[in-house]
Amino acid sequence: MSENKSPRRRNLLKGAAVAAGAVSAPMVSMAQTTSLRFQSTWPAKDIFHEYANDFAKKVNDMAGGRLKIEVLPAGAVVPAFQLLDAVNKGTLDGGHGVVAYHYGKNSALALWGSGPAFGMDPNMVLSWHQYGGGKALLDEIYASINMDVVSYLYGPMPTQPLGWFKKPVAKVDDMKGLKFRTVGLAVDVFTEMGTAVNPLPGGEIVPALDRGLIDAAEFNNATSDRILGFPDVVKNCMLQSFHQSGEQFEILFNKGKLAALPTELKSIIDYAVQASSAEMSWKAIDRNAKDYEEMKKQGIKFYKTPDSILRAQLAAWDKVIDKKANENALFKKVLDSQRAFAARAGQWQNDYMVDFKMAYNHYFAKKKA
Repeated sequence: MSENKSPRRRNLLKGAAVAAGAVSAPMVSMAQTTSLRFQSTWPAKDIFHEYANDFAKKVNDMAGGRLKIEVLPAGAVVPAFQLLDAVNKGTLDGGHGVVAYHYGKNSALALWGSGPAFGMDPNMVLSWHQYGGGKALLDEIYASINMDVVSYLYGPMPTQPLGWFKKPVAKVDDMKGLKFRTVGLAVDVFTEMGTAVNPLPGGEIVPALDRGLIDAAEFNNATSDRILGFPDVVKNCMLQSFHQSGEQFEILFNKGKLAALPTELKSIIDYAVQASSAEMSWKAIDRNAKDYEEMKKQGIKFYKTPDSILRAQLAAWDKVIDKKANENALFKKVLDSQRAFAARAGQWQNDYMVDFKMAYNHYFAKKKA
């Protein structure tokens, strides 16, 4: 009897497998792709726009066809400084920029990018944001200005140069009267130092320098500055500054669009942000170092910003934040939170971290001399 039933049993199993395939096939074909349209606040050629695309690629790859983020460059839908409004209204599903660009809506937003952050480096500022209460404060500020968005901060930026100057600056008085480009709360800092500030978007800086509309400008880093064409119009760059020494990037989502996604896709976005933060840090070191060397070969002169100017920045910053804290309760709330975190984390970092410059000089200073 077993010999007679075996073929029959095999046929039944085969039939069941075919039936199961018939049921599962439509489920695969029914899976739909959710497409989200993003815009960055950067020109398409800039490395920052590349960072935005890097994030989108991670999400798209991990989502397996269920979610696709398309990233457009600055100006494709709205001007760079209108990104937050566009994401809030749903004109865009999301975007990539920096919190400081929204400074005009609430001065406290600038504290995620401008100023010395009580001695914290950019990675420490991100640590404060994630674990020291910064994220809840940012959410509170966005709610206070009726911005229906979800913000992810990532990507600690290297310290930004003081900027590009037609003539190097050697003392604080050299800053006075200069027509200078910067953004965020750095506008107030440099204004306090006597400069005439113009907060131009990134793509407009080099043309303004070339036409003499401004005398000096800062943007961000060696790679971006080179790509945007700073070395073509100005030959002097002042390195090191406190005006934007702890900045990071922001990925924005329209809250309704993000809320509509399944839980697993939201998790993919969350982990893609974290992975992008690490990759961006590593890529920035490699690319900035290469472009720094290339610009020196081109004949660009780099100077360390004099300590007198750095100290003047700190003094100007203190005046600016005292004034803003008295005007804006949320500004004071963010400052107090940063100060408390920096007092603890800064003590640890300064006590524990070895002087890497000592080791670098041990191996390379003699060769360069």
